[in-house]
Amino acid sequence: MERAELVALLRATGCAGELGGFIFLCDPKWGPGERDALTVAASHVAKHTSQVPLGWLCIPTGGTSGGVRFARHDESTLSAAVAGFRAHFGFDQVNAVDVLPPFHVSGLMARVRCAATGGQHLAWDWKLLEAGELPKLSPTPDGWVISLVPTQLQRLLTSARTLAWLREFRAIFIGGGPIWPALAAAAAQAKLPLSPSYGMTETAAMVAALRPAEFLAGERSCGAALPHARIAVNAEGVVTIAGDAVFRGYFPDMNGAREFVTEDLGRIDERRRLHILGRRDAVIITGGKKVNPFEVEAVLRESGEFSDVAVIGCPDAEWGEVVVACYPLTDAAAPDVARAMEKLVAHQRPKRFVAIPDWPRNAQGKVNRLALQQAVRGRADRSSP
Repeated sequence: MERAELVALLRATGCAGELGGFIFLCDPKWGPGERDALTVAASHVAKHTSQVPLGWLCIPTGGTSGGVRFARHDESTLSAAVAGFRAHFGFDQVNAVDVLPPFHVSGLMARVRCAATGGQHLAWDWKLLEAGELPKLSPTPDGWVISLVPTQLQRLLTSARTLAWLREFRAIFIGGGPIWPALAAAAAQAKLPLSPSYGMTETAAMVAALRPAEFLAGERSCGAALPHARIAVNAEGVVTIAGDAVFRGYFPDMNGAREFVTEDLGRIDERRRLHILGRRDAVIITGGKKVNPFEVEAVLRESGEFSDVAVIGCPDAEWGEVVVACYPLTDAAAPDVARAMEKLVAHQRPKRFVAIPDWPRNAQGKVNRLALQQAVRGRADRSSP
């Protein structure tokens, strides 16, 4: 994709702000904290030439832990990501139904893939889709794809009509967070062509993905690396990514390092499939024992007691940290927490279950864990037995 074509696509989103030679993607609903990050970024623009050769597209990342940074990309990194995507899945043309916002890398890359391959891009409101208003898709040789986060998929599984519509897709990409075993099993039982994937803003979206046929055959991983990416796990068990789609640094850093050390713990199996085990910065240490909050969340979700749930660690004078499970206050009935914890060992069991009135999960499936931490401090809790 040529730069002029990409710039035109970005301007058409309505989320692009141009400062000097840089384009910043912004969420129109950002609050003061995120706007401050943009103001700080703008203060650096004057220090650089208006003709930025590389890394002129600044895509926001973060925000769920209190800060926003801008990952620097350009037509070269995004084109490499598109080429690897096409080769991995065998697409000539990409046609996408898109329910994710354009200022997020997944929503942006859906637009870029379609434009770069001459495909159709159909933006659709998530609330309409959730309510059962399904867009009519025109026949096309390469079929259609859609990207969802796990919580969106969970909500769509309740409608037989929507399930029939989803089965017609060539691929349903699942990202933005881990898919828990019960949800994967339900999707497989419904014969949905799921493609669990792994990627992030810094890598221009997916760098590993399980093909739908592999998922339906029973594989449960993030799949193999796409051709444009080199994925490794270092001595500490941390996932590292290199390749032509890796970002060129966070604005205003202009060093352009091309290997990205993630915050994710993982392993690569004997078939070169990537498995993500959790975040290295999310481990809770309670009474000297380590607890992976994502493992606890998976068990709690599988119990069926929660419409959504997130596990965090909170400071405690006796234990150092305690495990706290948060769930939406909108849940119709109080969960049976004893039943929900049956499959957890003692140190994994949450000491508190807290109902949160304003559930802080965004359209990309990310929970704002800082907001949960702040909410827990002042909320009445439901204590564990």
